[in-house]
Amino acid sequence: MKTFKKSLLALSLIGMTSMASAYEPSKPTCIAPAKPGGGFDLTCRVVSTGFERAHLLNAPMAVKFMPGGVGAVAYNHINKVNPDDGDALVAFSSGSLLNLAQGKFGKDLDENDARWVGTAGVDYGAIMVSSDAPWQTLGELVEDMRKDPSAFVLGAGGGVGSQDWMKAAILMKASGIDPKKMRYVAYEGGGEAVAALMGGHIKVYPGDIGEMKGQLDAGKVRVLAVMSPERLEGEFASIPTAHEQGYNAEWTIMRGYYLGPKVSDEAYQYWSNKFAEAYKTEGFKQTVAEKGLMPFYMHGEALDEYVKVRVQDMRELAKAAGLLK
Repeated sequence: MKTFKKSLLALSLIGMTSMASAYEPSKPTCIAPAKPGGGFDLTCRVVSTGFERAHLLNAPMAVKFMPGGVGAVAYNHINKVNPDDGDALVAFSSGSLLNLAQGKFGKDLDENDARWVGTAGVDYGAIMVSSDAPWQTLGELVEDMRKDPSAFVLGAGGGVGSQDWMKAAILMKASGIDPKKMRYVAYEGGGEAVAALMGGHIKVYPGDIGEMKGQLDAGKVRVLAVMSPERLEGEFASIPTAHEQGYNAEWTIMRGYYLGPKVSDEAYQYWSNKFAEAYKTEGFKQTVAEKGLMPFYMHGEALDEYVKVRVQDMRELAKAAGLLK
């Protein structure tokens, strides 16, 4: 009998220890590494709204903005200030991975200094002008650009070598224009770039189709081409691709989230499991669609491995483009 009671006590203690080690965020937060507006803001809204609709968290998720260096400030913060903060998801995109590949987040930081935990979906590049611009098609724009490339100011979030710069360079190359002749202005996030487009400070914005949903609905911008391999479905189905207009210009953007490098395995597994649950719910799927993203669901160790392989591929591409030695 005593042995039986001791066994029950031992099992009880094990159960209590297991419960004590189970992770639950007290202040779930999504950090958007830019000012409000643009792709990082959109990415955080997907997880905050999507998880709320799916009833996956015990507390509402806050969105915190941390602009600077197109993601560099947030990456350094999560590494050097709160590397073990299991409550804080940080939004990233393929542009973040491109910056990591080029060492733009710091010489001492690379893709191994984060725990990549979940995705929101994918977006595609888009060539946009203001709604009152004279060009109705990509061909009309390109025809004018060829006459005098230096007369056209393109602008977007991120400097030379960023994914938005890459989109502009790809368009130039596909149009037979030397990318070195283009005038490009870097802004801190898509929100500032859109404001510059509306204000006439730039003529072309090579942004992302998903983040433009609100501006499109309001009739403030005109999308001349989407940089997807095929026409998109749903509300963007009427927008022609660059390919079908005769220009080999394509760019796919992955959006997702990472945690700090010293976050506990319990916290990492908690969030990985939550993403796995979210992907099965209509609430999350609805949010992804509303934000203009297409489904691309990957989480946990599979995503962590995928990201690291993709960054290495981008590093090799950057070297081939002369952006890295």
